[in-house]
Amino acid sequence: MLRVLGLGRAPEGSRSAAAVSLPPSRVPPLSLSRFRFRLALGSALAVMACTTAAASPGPSPLTAPAAHRTSAADYPMRIVAFMANSGSGSVSAFDVRLERAVGTTEVGTGPTGVGAAPDGSYVYVANGVSDTVSFIETTGRKVVANVPVGAYPFSASPSRDGRRVFVANWGSDNVSVIDTASRKVVVTVPVGELPHSIATIPQGPAYVTNSGTNDVTMLSAEYQPLGRIPVGDFPSGIAATAKGERVYVANTGSGSISVIDTGAGRVVDTWAVGKAPVGVGVSPDGRRLYATDSGADVLLIIDTTSGRVLARVPVGKTPQGLAVSPGGSRVWVTNEESDTVTVIDPTQPKVRATLETGHHPEGIAITPR
Repeated sequence: MLRVLGLGRAPEGSRSAAAVSLPPSRVPPLSLSRFRFRLALGSALAVMACTTAAASPGPSPLTAPAAHRTSAADYPMRIVAFMANSGSGSVSAFDVRLERAVGTTEVGTGPTGVGAAPDGSYVYVANGVSDTVSFIETTGRKVVANVPVGAYPFSASPSRDGRRVFVANWGSDNVSVIDTASRKVVVTVPVGELPHSIATIPQGPAYVTNSGTNDVTMLSAEYQPLGRIPVGDFPSGIAATAKGERVYVANTGSGSISVIDTGAGRVVDTWAVGKAPVGVGVSPDGRRLYATDSGADVLLIIDTTSGRVLARVPVGKTPQGLAVSPGGSRVWVTNEESDTVTVIDPTQPKVRATLETGHHPEGIAITPR
């Protein structure tokens, strides 16, 4: 999973190992995959391999909710999927309706996380080695700003109103809050160790996974830490429901999903779902949770009422990020080791297409319009 400086060839144009050397506990990720898989999961997966796993139920038929069946309205031409290629310093763009590439944009070095503005006008890319966030104007797919942030930014997630972008700085244990109008950092907030990903909810707070301390930091509407919620080992991906009543955390080292009740501010359920879940996403109606299992090379489709895995859809090697189409009838999964993205119809469930990307695709976002 997450590549580390010194393991394999660094992306062309990246800083030298000497220039960015850190103690072993602070080794920065260059991707969402190899560091997590090789270092954080080595011992965890070894333990899991020695534990008798309960037989998982076979995939059951999935019925598309009437309000979310595939239709032309789900895929207007302007809906685009953007994915960060951490190994080639670029972002690939795909027309979601036609499921074909429309262009590539050069960004900073080691891009990992991608977030889309609520109005679809911009996407924000965390460049892990450049210590910047690129603002890409989606109509022309051009970089219009590179905003300096903390050390080794890992993800960039916009607030629900689009006024702010929250950036998890893996290397400096804090979150940069960018004002989207001025394109400047307006506050820097301390969180736990090795912050990974961020989810926002309509009421204003944000939730940050701290993979180094196995917890989630809650941030207030005023961007201040409200406390931490213990979760599983090496929490990575995180996603919230449309109304924000639930937040789901992928515990990559524990092979589980933690369910946080945002009203209560605590974990109310934990689901054992796979080997090493990384990216997560929620269906528009909140009935399904999707998770990439990087240890089994599948997309997990989970019933959010019971926590039961309904289906395991084979994808490419080392799946990382995922994004759900606005209508909910497609799930896009980046496959880091295959240099591809898989397009899945979750109602069948089946793979519709496998498309080539840049080198080591990781984070992904789909514009809402």
